[in-house]
Amino acid sequence: LDTTMPEASKRPPRLHVDGAILGYKRALRTQNNNVSLIKIKGVDSKQDAEFYLGKKVAFITKGKTADKYGNKFRVNWGKVCRAHGSNGVVRCRFRRNLPPQAIGGKVRVMLYP
Repeated sequence: LDTTMPEASKRPPRLHVDGAILGYKRALRTQNNNVSLIKIKGVDSKQDAEFYLGKKVAFITKGKTADKYGNKFRVNWGKVCRAHGSNGVVRCRFRRNLPPQAIGGKVRVMLYP
């Protein structure tokens, strides 16, 4: 009997899952810039999307200059507020509205709290 641990269990636990920014919540003629639509990788139903309600979302960009701590990365934090449709897309509200250049970009959906 082999009692050694497999290689996969030596990896650290996963803390986030990737997602893609689809755009803003919108109607035919109006768009709400304060609510963004996020497609989470591996989520294909409304029931799966409900697990992520209340989870934090991080949109990470790189700036030209460093801040006072020497960090060049900027993080815009948001929160998943509800599901959108029945195909696993969620709606997120960010502290600062996402810029239009962010559409099609990646976000991290945190798996803790």
